[in-house]
Amino acid sequence: MKATLSPRARAGRIVRTLARLYPDARCALHYENPLQLLIATILSAQCTDARVNLVTPGLFARYPTAAAYASADPRELEAMIQSTGFYRNKARNIIACCRQIVERHGGQVPGTMEELLQLPGVGRKTANVILGNAFGVPGITVDTHVGRLSRRLGLTTATDADKVERDLMALIPRQEWTMFSHRMIHHGRRICHARKPQCDQCALAGLCPRVGL
Repeated sequence: MKATLSPRARAGRIVRTLARLYPDARCALHYENPLQLLIATILSAQCTDARVNLVTPGLFARYPTAAAYASADPRELEAMIQSTGFYRNKARNIIACCRQIVERHGGQVPGTMEELLQLPGVGRKTANVILGNAFGVPGITVDTHVGRLSRRLGLTTATDADKVERDLMALIPRQEWTMFSHRMIHHGRRICHARKPQCDQCALAGLCPRVGL
């Protein structure tokens, strides 16, 4: 089976299997609007979603709008997000990003890839999280789990996140992009671990050309 399936056929079976395994998969970050999701996603870099979710309730209460972040005291913001790591750089990006949102977008997070990528601290991964979850625009979020699983499952050989995204976009139906990302992340966290993947418990093992890698 593994030898005869084309990448597109394998991708289709992977999509269907993941949908059966994780029908209710969703973004693990807690948010109520696009701005909150943007801030939470920036904080999630090199940090667990669980840790971010501990920090954001107080943060969102203190800074309810883009204008509030734009005028924030950097030291106060840094103190509030310190436990997420790289807090100085994150605080700098959040303030600069929100200043641009205020100045160019009337205080509202823009809803296109082109506009999001112009914001300080926002790359394609963050932009796809925002588009897919806050605006309903399909996007593939290539985090460490999606990249690792995609290579193991033979959907790409690339290590660069942008190249992985392009390879997946060519194989996965557009309407599945956002949910496919969530489900791959769930599977990576629960079964297909980086160091010790649980291949004997993996429903995708029969579709994986590199089981045990």
